[in-house]
Amino acid sequence: MEKFVIQGGAPLSGELTVAGNKNAALPILAACLLTEEELLLHRVPRIRDTEAQIALLEQLGVEVAWVADNSVRLCARAVSDSSVDEDLSSQIRASFLLAGPLLARFGEASMPPPGGDFIGRRRLDAHLDAFKDLGAQVAGERWVELTAPGGLRACEIFMDEPSVMGTENALMAAALTPGATRISNAASEPHVQDLARLLSKMGARIEGIGSNVMTVNGRDKLGGAVHAISPDHIEVGSFMALAAATGGEVRIRDVEPADLTMVRRQFRRLGLRSDVEGPDVIVPPGQTLEVESDLGDAIPKIEDGPWPAFPADLTSIALALATQAKGDILIFEKMFENRLFFVDKLVAMGARITLCDPHRAIVSGPSRLHGERVESPDIRAGMAMLIAALAADGTSEIGNIRQIDRGYEQIDDRLRALGARIERVSAEGPA
Repeated sequence: MEKFVIQGGAPLSGELTVAGNKNAALPILAACLLTEEELLLHRVPRIRDTEAQIALLEQLGVEVAWVADNSVRLCARAVSDSSVDEDLSSQIRASFLLAGPLLARFGEASMPPPGGDFIGRRRLDAHLDAFKDLGAQVAGERWVELTAPGGLRACEIFMDEPSVMGTENALMAAALTPGATRISNAASEPHVQDLARLLSKMGARIEGIGSNVMTVNGRDKLGGAVHAISPDHIEVGSFMALAAATGGEVRIRDVEPADLTMVRRQFRRLGLRSDVEGPDVIVPPGQTLEVESDLGDAIPKIEDGPWPAFPADLTSIALALATQAKGDILIFEKMFENRLFFVDKLVAMGARITLCDPHRAIVSGPSRLHGERVESPDIRAGMAMLIAALAADGTSEIGNIRQIDRGYEQIDDRLRALGARIERVSAEGPA
Protein backbone atom coordinates (compact mmCIF):
# COMPACT_ATOMS: atom_id res chain seq x y z
CA MET A 1 0.00 0.00 0.00
CA GLU A 2 1.13 3.56 -0.75
CA LYS A 3 0.23 7.02 0.46
CA PHE A 4 0.85 10.62 -0.52
CA VAL A 5 2.75 12.94 1.81
CA ILE A 6 1.94 16.53 0.93
CA GLN A 7 3.40 19.80 2.19
CA GLY A 8 0.71 22.38 1.51
CA GLY A 9 0.80 26.11 0.89
CA ALA A 10 2.61 26.24 -2.45
CA PRO A 11 0.76 27.75 -5.45
CA LEU A 12 0.53 25.44 -8.46
CA SER A 13 1.77 27.13 -11.62
CA GLY A 14 2.76 26.01 -15.09
CA GLU A 15 1.37 24.06 -18.02
CA LEU A 16 0.08 20.55 -18.51
CA THR A 17 -1.69 18.57 -21.21
CA VAL A 18 -5.01 16.98 -20.37
CA ALA A 19 -5.21 13.19 -20.47
CA GLY A 20 -7.73 11.16 -22.42
CA ASN A 21 -11.19 10.80 -20.93
CA LYS A 22 -11.23 7.82 -18.56
CA ASN A 23 -14.98 7.38 -18.93
CA ALA A 24 -14.65 7.34 -22.72
CA ALA A 25 -11.66 5.00 -22.77
CA LEU A 26 -13.42 2.23 -20.82
CA PRO A 27 -16.35 1.63 -23.24
CA ILE A 28 -14.15 2.31 -26.26
CA LEU A 29 -11.75 -0.42 -25.11
CA ALA A 30 -14.74 -2.75 -24.71
CA ALA A 31 -15.87 -1.94 -28.27
CA CYS A 32 -12.92 -3.93 -29.66
CA LEU A 33 -15.04 -7.04 -28.97
CA LEU A 34 -17.47 -5.97 -31.70
CA THR A 35 -15.09 -6.77 -34.55
CA GLU A 36 -12.44 -9.22 -35.68
CA GLU A 37 -10.42 -6.31 -37.08
CA GLU A 38 -7.94 -4.14 -35.19
CA LEU A 39 -8.65 -1.01 -33.22
CA LEU A 40 -5.79 1.46 -32.76
CA LEU A 41 -6.57 3.84 -29.91
CA HIS A 42 -4.58 6.96 -29.04
CA ARG A 43 -4.60 9.10 -25.88
CA VAL A 44 -5.58 6.15 -23.69
CA PRO A 45 -4.93 7.13 -20.05
CA ARG A 46 -2.56 4.72 -18.27
CA ILE A 47 -4.53 4.42 -15.04
CA ARG A 48 -5.66 1.53 -12.88
CA ASP A 49 -9.16 1.40 -14.37
CA THR A 50 -7.99 1.14 -17.98
CA GLU A 51 -5.38 -1.42 -16.96
CA ALA A 52 -8.10 -3.51 -15.31
CA GLN A 53 -10.34 -3.25 -18.38
CA ILE A 54 -7.49 -4.33 -20.64
CA ALA A 55 -6.73 -7.27 -18.32
CA LEU A 56 -10.37 -8.36 -18.65
CA LEU A 57 -10.12 -8.18 -22.44
CA GLU A 58 -6.87 -10.17 -22.45
CA GLN A 59 -8.51 -12.83 -20.27
CA LEU A 60 -11.18 -13.17 -22.97
CA GLY A 61 -8.52 -13.64 -25.66
CA VAL A 62 -8.04 -10.11 -27.02
CA GLU A 63 -4.55 -9.45 -28.38
CA VAL A 64 -3.24 -6.23 -26.83
CA ALA A 65 -0.08 -4.30 -27.74
CA TRP A 66 0.99 -0.92 -26.45
CA VAL A 67 2.63 0.81 -29.42
CA ALA A 68 3.37 4.09 -27.60
CA ASP A 69 2.96 5.50 -24.08
CA ASN A 70 -0.75 6.17 -24.58
CA SER A 71 -1.51 4.25 -27.78
CA VAL A 72 -2.78 0.69 -27.78
CA ARG A 73 -3.66 -1.78 -30.51
CA LEU A 74 -6.39 -4.36 -29.83
CA CYS A 75 -7.60 -7.30 -31.86
CA ALA A 76 -10.45 -9.56 -30.72
CA ARG A 77 -10.24 -11.96 -33.68
CA ALA A 78 -9.42 -14.97 -31.48
CA VAL A 79 -12.03 -14.32 -28.80
CA SER A 80 -14.47 -17.19 -28.30
CA ASP A 81 -15.22 -17.09 -24.57
CA SER A 82 -18.15 -14.95 -23.42
CA SER A 83 -17.71 -15.53 -19.67
CA VAL A 84 -16.07 -12.59 -17.85
CA ASP A 85 -13.56 -13.16 -15.05
CA GLU A 86 -15.04 -12.52 -11.60
CA ASP A 87 -11.89 -11.38 -9.79
CA LEU A 88 -10.96 -8.86 -12.46
CA SER A 89 -14.57 -7.73 -12.81
CA SER A 90 -14.72 -6.89 -9.11
CA GLN A 91 -12.06 -4.19 -9.61
CA ILE A 92 -14.09 -1.82 -11.79
CA ARG A 93 -17.67 -0.87 -12.49
CA ALA A 94 -16.89 -0.65 -16.22
CA SER A 95 -16.44 -4.42 -16.44
CA PHE A 96 -20.17 -4.58 -17.20
CA LEU A 97 -19.51 -2.67 -20.44
CA LEU A 98 -18.31 -5.96 -21.90
CA ALA A 99 -21.89 -7.30 -21.78
CA GLY A 100 -23.25 -5.43 -24.80
CA PRO A 101 -20.40 -6.29 -27.22
CA LEU A 102 -20.27 -9.95 -26.11
CA LEU A 103 -24.03 -10.37 -26.39
CA ALA A 104 -24.18 -8.77 -29.83
CA ARG A 105 -21.27 -10.71 -31.29
CA PHE A 106 -21.65 -14.12 -29.67
CA GLY A 107 -25.31 -14.20 -28.68
CA GLU A 108 -24.48 -14.68 -25.01
CA ALA A 109 -22.58 -13.17 -22.09
CA SER A 110 -21.97 -14.35 -18.54
CA MET A 111 -21.39 -11.34 -16.32
CA PRO A 112 -20.22 -11.38 -12.69
CA PRO A 113 -21.09 -8.50 -10.33
CA PRO A 114 -19.12 -5.37 -11.27
CA GLY A 115 -16.96 -3.49 -8.75
CA GLY A 116 -16.27 0.22 -8.56
CA ASP A 117 -16.64 3.09 -6.13
CA PHE A 118 -19.21 2.73 -3.36
CA ILE A 119 -20.87 6.12 -3.85
CA GLY A 120 -24.45 4.87 -3.62
CA ARG A 121 -26.73 2.46 -5.39
CA ARG A 122 -25.73 1.98 -9.03
CA ARG A 123 -28.44 0.12 -10.89
CA LEU A 124 -27.92 -2.35 -13.71
CA ASP A 125 -31.61 -2.34 -14.61
CA ALA A 126 -31.20 0.22 -17.41
CA HIS A 127 -28.66 -2.07 -19.11
CA LEU A 128 -30.81 -5.17 -18.73
CA ASP A 129 -33.99 -3.47 -19.92
CA ALA A 130 -32.17 -2.33 -23.08
CA PHE A 131 -30.91 -5.87 -23.71
CA LYS A 132 -34.44 -7.23 -23.25
CA ASP A 133 -35.78 -4.67 -25.73
CA LEU A 134 -33.17 -5.89 -28.21
CA GLY A 135 -34.47 -9.45 -27.78
CA ALA A 136 -32.12 -10.90 -25.19
CA GLN A 137 -33.14 -13.18 -22.34
CA VAL A 138 -31.85 -12.22 -18.89
CA ALA A 139 -31.42 -14.67 -16.01
CA GLY A 140 -29.62 -14.74 -12.69
CA GLU A 141 -29.29 -12.37 -9.79
CA ARG A 142 -25.70 -12.09 -8.60
CA TRP A 143 -24.28 -13.36 -11.89
CA VAL A 144 -26.21 -12.11 -14.91
CA GLU A 145 -26.65 -14.57 -17.78
CA LEU A 146 -27.54 -13.00 -21.12
CA THR A 147 -28.59 -15.03 -24.15
CA ALA A 148 -29.96 -14.19 -27.57
CA PRO A 149 -30.25 -17.54 -29.38
CA GLY A 150 -32.11 -15.98 -32.29
CA GLY A 151 -29.85 -12.94 -32.41
CA LEU A 152 -30.65 -9.39 -31.42
CA ARG A 153 -33.20 -7.30 -33.31
CA ALA A 154 -33.44 -3.58 -33.94
CA CYS A 155 -36.04 -1.92 -31.74
CA GLU A 156 -37.20 1.10 -29.77
CA ILE A 157 -35.37 1.53 -26.45
CA PHE A 158 -36.55 3.97 -23.80
CA MET A 159 -34.10 4.27 -20.92
CA ASP A 160 -35.90 4.58 -17.57
CA GLU A 161 -33.06 6.89 -16.53
CA PRO A 162 -30.34 8.51 -18.64
CA SER A 163 -27.74 5.99 -17.49
CA VAL A 164 -24.33 6.65 -19.01
CA MET A 165 -23.11 3.05 -19.00
CA GLY A 166 -26.57 1.75 -19.84
CA THR A 167 -26.64 4.00 -22.92
CA GLU A 168 -23.12 2.88 -23.87
CA ASN A 169 -24.05 -0.80 -23.62
CA ALA A 170 -27.17 -0.17 -25.71
CA LEU A 171 -25.14 1.73 -28.33
CA MET A 172 -22.57 -1.05 -28.68
CA ALA A 173 -25.15 -3.83 -28.88
CA ALA A 174 -27.26 -1.88 -31.40
CA ALA A 175 -24.22 -1.10 -33.58
CA LEU A 176 -23.82 -4.83 -34.34
CA THR A 177 -27.55 -5.40 -34.81
CA PRO A 178 -28.79 -4.81 -38.39
CA GLY A 179 -31.53 -2.21 -38.71
CA ALA A 180 -32.45 1.04 -36.97
CA THR A 181 -32.53 1.07 -33.16
CA ARG A 182 -33.83 4.24 -31.55
CA ILE A 183 -32.58 5.02 -28.01
CA SER A 184 -34.67 7.62 -26.16
CA ASN A 185 -33.87 9.33 -22.84
CA ALA A 186 -30.27 8.44 -23.61
CA ALA A 187 -27.28 9.87 -21.77
CA SER A 188 -25.37 12.40 -23.86
CA GLU A 189 -22.19 13.06 -21.86
CA PRO A 190 -18.98 13.78 -23.83
CA HIS A 191 -17.76 10.21 -23.25
CA VAL A 192 -21.01 8.79 -24.67
CA GLN A 193 -20.55 11.01 -27.70
CA ASP A 194 -16.97 9.81 -28.11
CA LEU A 195 -18.05 6.16 -28.10
CA ALA A 196 -20.70 6.95 -30.72
CA ARG A 197 -18.04 8.58 -32.91
CA LEU A 198 -15.87 5.46 -32.68
CA LEU A 199 -18.80 3.18 -33.56
CA SER A 200 -19.48 5.40 -36.58
CA LYS A 201 -15.89 4.91 -37.71
CA MET A 202 -16.38 1.15 -37.34
CA GLY A 203 -19.31 1.20 -39.75
CA ALA A 204 -22.48 1.95 -37.74
CA ARG A 205 -24.46 5.05 -38.74
CA ILE A 206 -25.58 6.99 -35.68
CA GLU A 207 -27.88 9.98 -35.77
CA GLY A 208 -28.45 12.37 -32.89
CA ILE A 209 -25.01 12.21 -31.28
CA GLY A 210 -24.98 14.72 -28.41
CA SER A 211 -28.75 14.59 -27.91
CA ASN A 212 -30.92 12.37 -25.71
CA VAL A 213 -32.44 10.60 -28.71
CA MET A 214 -30.07 8.58 -30.89
CA THR A 215 -30.83 6.30 -33.81
CA VAL A 216 -28.29 3.56 -34.43
CA ASN A 217 -28.31 2.06 -37.90
CA GLY A 218 -26.48 -1.13 -37.08
CA ARG A 219 -24.73 -3.64 -39.30
CA ASP A 220 -24.11 -7.36 -39.17
CA LYS A 221 -20.37 -6.76 -39.28
CA LEU A 222 -18.20 -3.91 -38.04
CA GLY A 223 -14.64 -3.07 -39.05
CA GLY A 224 -11.52 -1.73 -37.42
CA ALA A 225 -10.74 1.91 -36.81
CA VAL A 226 -8.16 4.41 -35.60
CA HIS A 227 -9.42 6.73 -32.89
CA ALA A 228 -8.07 9.27 -30.40
CA ILE A 229 -9.86 9.38 -27.03
CA SER A 230 -11.45 12.76 -26.29
CA PRO A 231 -9.89 15.01 -23.60
CA ASP A 232 -11.06 14.43 -20.03
CA HIS A 233 -13.23 17.38 -18.95
CA ILE A 234 -13.35 16.01 -15.39
CA GLU A 235 -9.56 16.15 -15.18
CA VAL A 236 -9.62 19.69 -16.58
CA GLY A 237 -12.10 20.74 -13.89
CA SER A 238 -9.94 19.08 -11.22
CA PHE A 239 -6.81 20.98 -12.26
CA MET A 240 -8.75 24.25 -12.54
CA ALA A 241 -9.83 23.82 -8.92
CA LEU A 242 -6.30 22.86 -7.82
CA ALA A 243 -4.88 26.02 -9.39
CA ALA A 244 -7.50 28.34 -7.91
CA ALA A 245 -7.43 26.80 -4.41
CA THR A 246 -3.64 27.28 -4.20
CA GLY A 247 -3.57 30.71 -5.85
CA GLY A 248 -1.54 29.57 -8.84
CA GLU A 249 -1.66 30.08 -12.60
CA VAL A 250 -2.17 27.04 -14.79
CA ARG A 251 -2.61 26.56 -18.52
CA ILE A 252 -4.29 23.27 -19.46
CA ARG A 253 -3.64 22.30 -23.06
CA ASP A 254 -5.64 20.34 -25.64
CA VAL A 255 -9.04 20.62 -23.96
CA GLU A 256 -12.45 20.63 -25.62
CA PRO A 257 -13.84 24.05 -24.55
CA ALA A 258 -17.43 23.11 -25.44
CA ASP A 259 -17.33 20.37 -22.79
CA LEU A 260 -16.44 22.93 -20.11
CA THR A 261 -19.31 25.40 -20.51
CA MET A 262 -21.26 24.37 -17.39
CA VAL A 263 -18.10 23.61 -15.40
CA ARG A 264 -16.71 27.10 -15.97
CA ARG A 265 -20.09 28.70 -15.27
CA GLN A 266 -20.56 26.89 -11.95
CA PHE A 267 -16.97 27.45 -10.86
CA ARG A 268 -17.59 31.17 -11.43
CA ARG A 269 -20.13 30.95 -8.58
CA LEU A 270 -17.10 30.27 -6.37
CA GLY A 271 -15.12 33.15 -7.86
CA LEU A 272 -12.94 30.97 -10.12
CA ARG A 273 -12.32 32.89 -13.33
CA SER A 274 -10.94 31.10 -16.36
CA ASP A 275 -10.08 32.04 -19.93
CA VAL A 276 -10.12 30.01 -23.13
CA GLU A 277 -7.45 30.47 -25.78
CA GLY A 278 -8.02 28.13 -28.70
CA PRO A 279 -7.78 24.57 -27.32
CA ASP A 280 -6.37 25.76 -23.97
CA VAL A 281 -8.03 26.85 -20.74
CA ILE A 282 -6.16 29.20 -18.39
CA VAL A 283 -6.68 29.85 -14.69
CA PRO A 284 -5.18 33.30 -13.91
CA PRO A 285 -3.08 33.67 -10.74
CA GLY A 286 -3.92 35.24 -7.40
CA GLN A 287 -7.68 34.99 -7.59
CA THR A 288 -9.80 36.09 -4.64
CA LEU A 289 -12.38 33.35 -4.38
CA GLU A 290 -15.78 34.64 -3.28
CA VAL A 291 -19.19 33.03 -3.61
CA GLU A 292 -21.60 34.89 -5.89
CA SER A 293 -24.93 35.08 -4.09
CA ASP A 294 -28.18 34.56 -5.95
CA LEU A 295 -30.61 37.43 -6.50
CA GLY A 296 -31.80 38.87 -3.19
CA ASP A 297 -28.55 37.79 -1.47
CA ALA A 298 -29.87 34.20 -1.33
CA ILE A 299 -27.44 31.33 -0.75
CA PRO A 300 -26.56 29.84 -4.17
CA LYS A 301 -26.12 26.17 -4.97
CA ILE A 302 -24.10 23.96 -7.25
CA GLU A 303 -26.04 20.86 -8.24
CA ASP A 304 -25.25 18.00 -10.56
CA GLY A 305 -27.39 16.23 -13.12
CA PRO A 306 -27.36 14.47 -16.50
CA TRP A 307 -25.46 16.23 -19.26
CA PRO A 308 -25.33 19.13 -20.00
CA ALA A 309 -25.81 19.84 -16.27
CA PHE A 310 -22.84 20.06 -13.91
CA PRO A 311 -21.06 16.66 -13.88
CA ALA A 312 -21.58 14.48 -10.80
CA ASP A 313 -17.88 13.58 -10.86
CA LEU A 314 -17.02 17.21 -10.07
CA THR A 315 -19.28 17.74 -7.05
CA SER A 316 -16.55 16.55 -4.65
CA ILE A 317 -14.08 18.84 -6.41
CA ALA A 318 -16.43 21.83 -6.19
CA LEU A 319 -17.00 21.15 -2.49
CA ALA A 320 -13.26 21.18 -1.76
CA LEU A 321 -12.82 24.40 -3.75
CA ALA A 322 -15.74 26.00 -1.87
CA THR A 323 -13.83 25.65 1.41
CA GLN A 324 -11.47 28.33 0.07
CA ALA A 325 -14.18 30.75 -1.17
CA LYS A 326 -15.65 33.53 0.97
CA GLY A 327 -19.34 32.96 1.63
CA ASP A 328 -21.87 30.15 1.93
CA ILE A 329 -22.91 27.75 -0.81
CA LEU A 330 -25.04 24.62 -1.01
CA ILE A 331 -23.54 21.61 -2.78
CA PHE A 332 -26.42 19.40 -3.94
CA GLU A 333 -25.35 15.91 -5.07
CA LYS A 334 -28.54 14.55 -6.58
CA MET A 335 -27.31 11.37 -8.19
CA PHE A 336 -25.41 9.34 -5.58
CA GLU A 337 -26.34 9.11 -1.92
CA ASN A 338 -22.86 8.24 -0.61
CA ARG A 339 -20.64 10.60 -2.57
CA LEU A 340 -20.62 13.32 0.12
CA PHE A 341 -19.74 10.95 2.95
CA PHE A 342 -16.09 12.03 2.81
CA VAL A 343 -16.74 15.56 4.13
CA ASP A 344 -15.80 14.54 7.69
CA LYS A 345 -12.23 14.27 6.43
CA LEU A 346 -12.29 17.89 5.22
CA VAL A 347 -13.90 18.93 8.51
CA ALA A 348 -10.98 17.27 10.32
CA MET A 349 -8.69 19.53 8.26
CA GLY A 350 -10.55 22.64 9.45
CA ALA A 351 -13.28 23.04 6.83
CA ARG A 352 -16.66 24.39 7.92
CA ILE A 353 -19.17 22.07 6.30
CA THR A 354 -22.67 21.15 7.43
CA LEU A 355 -23.85 17.83 6.00
CA CYS A 356 -27.62 18.30 5.81
CA ASP A 357 -28.42 14.81 4.51
CA PRO A 358 -26.81 12.28 2.15
CA HIS A 359 -27.28 14.61 -0.81
CA ARG A 360 -26.70 18.14 0.50
CA ALA A 361 -23.87 19.98 2.22
CA ILE A 362 -23.50 23.66 3.08
CA VAL A 363 -19.95 24.97 2.88
CA SER A 364 -18.98 28.18 4.72
CA GLY A 365 -15.65 29.63 3.69
CA PRO A 366 -12.93 30.50 3.53
CA SER A 367 -11.43 28.03 5.96
CA ARG A 368 -7.80 27.94 6.97
CA LEU A 369 -7.08 24.26 6.49
CA HIS A 370 -4.35 22.36 8.27
CA GLY A 371 -2.55 19.13 7.50
CA GLU A 372 -4.16 15.88 8.55
CA ARG A 373 -4.05 12.12 7.95
CA VAL A 374 -6.96 10.99 5.79
CA GLU A 375 -7.99 8.07 3.59
CA SER A 376 -9.38 8.26 0.05
CA PRO A 377 -12.71 6.39 -0.25
CA ASP A 378 -13.13 6.91 -4.01
CA ILE A 379 -11.52 8.56 -7.02
CA ARG A 380 -13.10 12.01 -6.84
CA ALA A 381 -13.07 12.27 -3.04
CA GLY A 382 -9.36 11.48 -3.26
CA MET A 383 -8.82 14.39 -5.64
CA ALA A 384 -10.90 16.64 -3.35
CA MET A 385 -8.56 15.73 -0.48
CA LEU A 386 -5.55 16.47 -2.68
CA ILE A 387 -6.96 19.94 -3.34
CA ALA A 388 -7.50 20.49 0.39
CA ALA A 389 -4.04 19.17 1.30
CA LEU A 390 -2.27 21.37 -1.27
CA ALA A 391 -4.16 24.44 0.01
CA ALA A 392 -3.60 23.59 3.69
CA ASP A 393 -0.92 24.68 6.13
CA GLY A 394 1.46 21.93 7.17
CA THR A 395 1.83 18.31 6.15
CA SER A 396 -0.98 15.97 5.11
CA GLU A 397 -0.98 12.24 4.46
CA ILE A 398 -3.53 10.66 2.11
CA GLY A 399 -3.88 6.89 2.28
CA ASN A 400 -5.52 4.41 -0.10
CA ILE A 401 -4.21 6.40 -3.05
CA ARG A 402 -4.83 3.50 -5.41
CA GLN A 403 -8.32 5.03 -5.62
CA ILE A 404 -6.85 8.26 -7.01
CA ASP A 405 -4.61 6.28 -9.37
CA ARG A 406 -7.75 4.66 -10.81
CA GLY A 407 -8.74 7.97 -12.40
CA TYR A 408 -5.70 10.26 -12.68
CA GLU A 409 -2.59 9.35 -14.64
CA GLN A 410 0.75 9.89 -12.83
CA ILE A 411 -0.94 12.51 -10.68
CA ASP A 412 2.01 13.03 -8.30
CA ASP A 413 4.51 13.51 -11.15
CA ARG A 414 2.22 15.98 -12.89
CA LEU A 415 1.58 17.91 -9.68
CA ARG A 416 5.31 18.14 -8.91
CA ALA A 417 5.83 19.61 -12.39
CA LEU A 418 3.47 22.40 -11.31
CA GLY A 419 5.38 23.05 -8.09
CA ALA A 420 3.50 20.83 -5.67
CA ARG A 421 5.42 19.33 -2.75
CA ILE A 422 4.09 15.77 -2.89
CA GLU A 423 5.76 12.41 -2.45
CA ARG A 424 4.50 8.88 -2.96
CA VAL A 425 5.77 6.63 -0.19
CA SER A 426 5.08 3.19 1.18
CA ALA A 427 2.48 3.17 3.93
CA GLU A 428 5.18 1.51 6.07
CA GLY A 429 7.93 3.97 5.21
CA PRO A 430 9.79 5.66 2.31
CA ALA A 431 9.43 3.88 -1.05
